[in-house]
Amino acid sequence: MERKQAKDGAGETREARLKAALKANIARRKQQARAREAEPDEGREQEED
Repeated sequence: MERKQAKDGAGETREARLKAALKANIARRKQQARAREAEPDEGREQEED
């Protein structure tokens, strides 16, 4: 199955759009992971010795 590209360069704009969306998605996921690491473990009970 081959991808067909439009003659007016629509394939290039689609590729650029997908690349930008992927970059934004990765940045958002990294930010969420950092936020999860920074917040205290409220759901877990801590043992006191």
